[in-house]
Amino acid sequence: MKIARPADVRLLGSGFSVGEALAAFNAAHPGAGGIASFCGKVRSDAGTKALELTHYDPLTLPVMQELAHAALSRWTLAGLLCWHRVGVMQPGAPIVLVAAAAAHRRAAFEATDYLMDHLKSAAWFWKRERRSDGWHWIQPRDQDHSDLARWAADPT
Repeated sequence: MKIARPADVRLLGSGFSVGEALAAFNAAHPGAGGIASFCGKVRSDAGTKALELTHYDPLTLPVMQELAHAALSRWTLAGLLCWHRVGVMQPGAPIVLVAAAAAHRRAAFEATDYLMDHLKSAAWFWKRERRSDGWHWIQPRDQDHSDLARWAADPT
């Protein structure tokens, strides 16, 4: 049985520094053999002028915490960081930061990938982009659903 370690899970209404967050996470896990991370940013393709993420407050953070707990149960991790923005953001701004600290790289890579696939498709966020012709809702892509489905297999 894998022993769960602390997770830093946050739903943020304002910007954050990716560098500062990762530096603090690294300092909090000096014994980790490796840290894997992913930062998702607002793209500027398709003429995106802004991105708005809304959520269902009573459900979103608890679901994020459940996802973190599932990752901590599935892999042997020293720690986990999972931060997600809500609100209106400009192109280039960080939306999400996920990091996993582990003794070995594979667990850190897989935990980070697992969290991102679930946050992209299974968490309670709604996205819309503002372009020159107005606001447009963004739906998950088929690839997002395929990425999520690969985790359905029992890891044992």
